[in-house]
Amino acid sequence: MLACLDVAKILNCSDWLINICRRKKELKARTVWLGCPEKCEEKYPKNAIKNQKYNVFTFIPGVLYEQFKFFLNLYFLVVSCSQFVPALKIGYLYTYWAPLGFVLTVTVVREAVDEFRRYKRDKEMNSQLYSKLTNQRIPSDMVFLRTSEKTGSCFIRTDQLDGETDWKLKVAVSCTQRLPALGDLFSINAYVYAQKPQLDIHSFEGTFTREDSDPTVHESLSIENTLWASTVVASGTVIGVVIYTGKETRSVMNTSNPKNKVGLLDLELNQLTKALFLALVALSVVMVTLQGFVGPWYRNLFRFLLLFSYIIPISLRVNLDMGKAAYGWMIMKDDNIPGTVVRTSTIPEELGRLVYLLTDKTGTLTQNEMVFKRLHLGTVSYGTDTMDEIQSHIINSYSQNSGNSTSSTPSRKPQLSAPKVRKSVSSRIHEAVKAIALCHNVTPVYESRAGVSGETEYAEVDQDFSDENRTYQASSPDEVALVQWTESVGLTLVNRDLTSMQLKTPGGHILTYYILQIFPFTSESKRMGIIVRVILGVFWVLCGNMAREGLRTLVVAKKSLTEEQYQDFESRYNQAKLSIHDRNLKVAAVVESLEREMELLCLTGVEDQLQADVRPTLEMLRNAGIKIWMLTGDKLETATCIAKSSHLVSRTQDVHIFRPVTTRGEAHLELNAFRRKHDCALVVSGDSLEVCLKYYEHEFVELACQCPAVVCCRCSPTQKAHIVKLLQHHTGKRTCAIGDGGNDVSMIQAADCGIGIEGKEGKQASLAADFSITQFKHIGRLLMVHGRNSYKRSAALGQFVMHRGLIISTMQAVFSSVFYFASVPLYQGFLMVGYATIYTMFPVFSLVLDQDVKPEMALLYPELYKDLTKGRSLSFKTFLIWVLISIYQGGILMYGALLLFESEFVHVVAISFTALILTELLMVALTIRTWHWLMVVAEFLSLGCYVASLAFLNEYFDVAFITTVTFLWKVSAITVVSCLPLYIIKYLKRKFSPPSYSKLTS
Repeated sequence: MLACLDVAKILNCSDWLINICRRKKELKARTVWLGCPEKCEEKYPKNAIKNQKYNVFTFIPGVLYEQFKFFLNLYFLVVSCSQFVPALKIGYLYTYWAPLGFVLTVTVVREAVDEFRRYKRDKEMNSQLYSKLTNQRIPSDMVFLRTSEKTGSCFIRTDQLDGETDWKLKVAVSCTQRLPALGDLFSINAYVYAQKPQLDIHSFEGTFTREDSDPTVHESLSIENTLWASTVVASGTVIGVVIYTGKETRSVMNTSNPKNKVGLLDLELNQLTKALFLALVALSVVMVTLQGFVGPWYRNLFRFLLLFSYIIPISLRVNLDMGKAAYGWMIMKDDNIPGTVVRTSTIPEELGRLVYLLTDKTGTLTQNEMVFKRLHLGTVSYGTDTMDEIQSHIINSYSQNSGNSTSSTPSRKPQLSAPKVRKSVSSRIHEAVKAIALCHNVTPVYESRAGVSGETEYAEVDQDFSDENRTYQASSPDEVALVQWTESVGLTLVNRDLTSMQLKTPGGHILTYYILQIFPFTSESKRMGIIVRVILGVFWVLCGNMAREGLRTLVVAKKSLTEEQYQDFESRYNQAKLSIHDRNLKVAAVVESLEREMELLCLTGVEDQLQADVRPTLEMLRNAGIKIWMLTGDKLETATCIAKSSHLVSRTQDVHIFRPVTTRGEAHLELNAFRRKHDCALVVSGDSLEVCLKYYEHEFVELACQCPAVVCCRCSPTQKAHIVKLLQHHTGKRTCAIGDGGNDVSMIQAADCGIGIEGKEGKQASLAADFSITQFKHIGRLLMVHGRNSYKRSAALGQFVMHRGLIISTMQAVFSSVFYFASVPLYQGFLMVGYATIYTMFPVFSLVLDQDVKPEMALLYPELYKDLTKGRSLSFKTFLIWVLISIYQGGILMYGALLLFESEFVHVVAISFTALILTELLMVALTIRTWHWLMVVAEFLSLGCYVASLAFLNEYFDVAFITTVTFLWKVSAITVVSCLPLYIIKYLKRKFSPPSYSKLTS
């Protein structure tokens, strides 16, 4: 009993140890003291980037595992090892180990080079030093303590985190921002409490506490007080306290680990090799059975397995790998897609099998450059060609008021009782332009002439306030476009802080407006507002006629308030903000109470410019049968506008906007509503998508896959990757992801084929992708031409190499059966090596140059691409056809040689082997669809090598016999019988059942 208990205790202890080793470190909330690292008891991850797959100890085992997990390579390893056993030895060791060693060497070297490049990139990033951050990528997640900007705020770029190139406003902790000097940060007794690390990049909860003040200062921290890793400080210098490092940072938590991608063609060939192995075993068993299980039959069985091992040729792996390298070289040398880089050389055929393309929006489909296109006043509309009229109206309007005060602070009692008079066009334009110039969150920034450092961080510096030196910062490029437009017509934003903004008139006068309240844009309210003395402007998105033109349409309105009305609003607004329950609803209700009886001023239309040739490229992809999903971190309205302007959604197509859902019941109702729609595009937000996938994953994906186009907005990087995996799991089809930002890396790595665009958002996506391009339009040629050719060429190459092994195995089977089922090889030594290399390798490999249609034709008729997704170029049907051809030709060659040989066995070898070489060369010619001059060279080079080598093969051939006419006519007769019927069948098939591409070329 005691022994049993001891054993149980030991087992429990071992289980506990295993669980401890496997368990991930639990993420915890933390308290970080300023300037006192010794007070921190917990140990946190090193702040280092690591993109390497292996280390020094795991490299060789890891690479070998990745190779031998495939049945093909494992089989070759077992066969090669068997040759060390004398009783099983069939030929020379080099005939087995040389090809296997070559494959492994190439693979290990390629992986080593890739791993070293990753190591160098990681080392470069991890060796960067930081102090104050200015225009640098932030190395870790921090709480923002202090800035050189007097406003106590700064702008950051988050393109590598969420894909948006809009600048985000961040606010320093007010307690530390008010400190007199920078050094005081290290003398105060304060700490930051931060919640445990999490995936959500849009939220944060924490507190800042200063204990050495009376009373103790407690300040709540939110997302606006944070600086996440991989973002860039765009204005001023900042100082922060690090709260999360390394793998606990938001950017790393939202990045998936890279996987080793394997092409569908490789998986299909792996399945075919398993079928060939079963055929090999069956043939060997039949031979031993017919032999009568005489003697050590199991040894004979293994010898037969080795004799017929050429059924699965090791040269298959060599040829395919060399073919992939050739395809990659052709892609990078294509002048029509300059700058394209192949980073993963193992999956070029995947480009020809794609069914789903998942694309980012910002920087991928669009340039993220906003241009003001239209101003509509209800009765009159102004476009880009009539903006000079607006400018003249503004100049006239302000020149008439030039005698007035330069301050815009009005009297406290506006003339509300004045009768309504129809305003002139000039006054309406004036009011509209002024409202547009005021209702935004844009800040003008001027470059300093002198550097700012040390104790002078807040010293006045000499700044250039000229128009040429001014740039605008905002969280939305739409707002920047509006402010730039008001500047172009004469009303310029020259200064702004938290409490006021200044506008410059065409005459050079400065108008000062005092900001009382700002209501930022939210996806719920769909509008943005501001109260100044005395204009209230409210923006909201309206999908009207202008939106059909692909413009982002905004409506501008104003309302005048008395001082009493404003005071009443302010008290109700502040009270609502202090509510504990339903705060957002109460605040929204108070703001909405102002949005009544407003005066409509104008409508504006802003265009987000698309990348070059986006529309024709998307149309080409759709015609090729590829379904396109747009996954973006941007707002719903913006994503919908771009989907329409890029023609991802056609003008005549209905769009179903999936309503926000938070519960299972709401998701069920909305899915039912969506199910009743037919042939409409789907637009869904990331939050609603999360709820649907939680409760109705299968139903949602099934419905979404039936849509002609899908737009997912407000997607986090992990959600993008999750959507890719869902499509792979539920449809089994090949997916491609394309993006240009760091937030697209997870999606790119999760897809079967990842394409990165090297653009404004940096190189992170480009470096992580399998293929890197410089423009979205290049994807058309990459898929239609190179993807199509790579797949069809590899399919032909793979099947021909298998045919080359099957035909010689058939000859061996015939030979063994004729000679009393002896396990004796037909061809030995150099004949077998030469057959797989110099005698047939060049013509067979020249199939990588073959093409069925010209590139121009493939681009003109993208419908040709649809056939590839059905996998007809390499299937069990085509494989069986090649098996039958091999059996027929192998039987003809062997029986013909046995029938025609004289008296010596050496004549059988000479006749059959020569006829075999000629047959293979003629079969390559039969397979080729478009001749290339290198193919002709390869055919004659191989034939020349064989003829030249006959003089040195006296060990295998009777040199006197092979120079006779008898030898020549016998070889010719056998070769004609083996090949002529196939040429006749090919001619008849092309005549009576031509393939689709031949109809186009004719």
